[in-house]
Amino acid sequence: MLNRKNPPSLGELTDISFVTPELVKCTPDLPLYWMKKVPNATSRIDFYFNAGTTKDSNVISAITSGLLFSGTKDKTSTQIHNELDSLGAYFDVGLGFESAIVTFYALNEQLPAVVKLFVEIMENANFPEHEVEELINDRKQKLQINLEKVSFLAQRKFQSLIFEGTNFSRTVNLEDYNSVTREEIVQFFNTNYKKGLKKVFLVGDFEEEIVSTIANSISSWAVEKQDKTDIHFQNKAETVHVEKANAVQSAIRIGKILFNKTHPDYFGFMILNTILGDFFGSRLMKNIREDKGYTYGIGSYLSEIKDTGYFVIGTEVGKEVKDATLTEIRKEIEKLQQELVSEEELNLVRNYLLGQTLKSADGSYALMELFLSVENQNLDLDFYNDFIHKIKSIQAEELRELARKYLDWNSFSIVSAG
Repeated sequence: MLNRKNPPSLGELTDISFVTPELVKCTPDLPLYWMKKVPNATSRIDFYFNAGTTKDSNVISAITSGLLFSGTKDKTSTQIHNELDSLGAYFDVGLGFESAIVTFYALNEQLPAVVKLFVEIMENANFPEHEVEELINDRKQKLQINLEKVSFLAQRKFQSLIFEGTNFSRTVNLEDYNSVTREEIVQFFNTNYKKGLKKVFLVGDFEEEIVSTIANSISSWAVEKQDKTDIHFQNKAETVHVEKANAVQSAIRIGKILFNKTHPDYFGFMILNTILGDFFGSRLMKNIREDKGYTYGIGSYLSEIKDTGYFVIGTEVGKEVKDATLTEIRKEIEKLQQELVSEEELNLVRNYLLGQTLKSADGSYALMELFLSVENQNLDLDFYNDFIHKIKSIQAEELRELARKYLDWNSFSIVSAG
């Protein structure tokens, strides 16, 4: 019997024993990654389609993703949703730059029926005209509301600067919705969904026969050719203010094109970024929030796409302290370039990152998320043990050199709106 008076022993984190998903080939070019032996009765499946916002106009890709469950030749949208409800399934459709992701959660015993229904929906989708019109009107109203928000305006302008000259820089305008036709939606669906499935991720305790049946049922959707990005990403380094009349706050976005997980400086920069702005005890939070009281929250992060990544600092402050906030952000960056991080602060961040890494590997769903993050860059789960080793070994001198190398203020795209 467990003696609850004795606490568990403490040990130093050195490595995590990861469980790698099993690879099932739906076709030679369509992988299904299966995380099996899950110790519960729930399951999840993710379908990655070649249907992100960079594949066509932003409007067409967004409208199509919003209409996937709008009806078939035999079932209305209401009937489809009621059937999913009767199976106890929850679904979500996510849209990013490079992919549209359809995710289902269900009990193990119901997931095969959920996938069967999804296949039926995909094979017989007919995009009723009234559903198209309703969604367009809804999206136009939401865009009108968003255009009144300084955070939205800042993000739009920042995106145009950070990805200047590429498909990633495109944004949606109200007039773009006026020219959308059902025929464009059907064409996009046929090209980027019915012939655009790139990969599938499955978490759940199933018999191999069930997984094989799922793989066979979706094999005809396999993408016909994988995209190759030949674009050289380079952000436009300039400072821009977007005026918004009567705004009481200003939104700030600062950043630049950097790199993703494949870069040799990725680990070191992630540690540097944590010190600067990626946890509640970061320097930006202590200065801008706790000391100055300019904001409720400020943060920095490194976001990734398949071929590169970009660094962002973001916050919202009172419009009267916008310039002062930019000055303080620059001061914190320059401190990192000029002064060595103390051993006390570095140890705090080491312990935080080690704890977060261990927490992120807790359970089958979490492990699949970790795998998803590295698989997109053709890496494996050993990446995270390499990160653990870097966290434990990095020194203050290397962090200062990374700050000097990558955080040059004049290299940033700097946007404010308000």
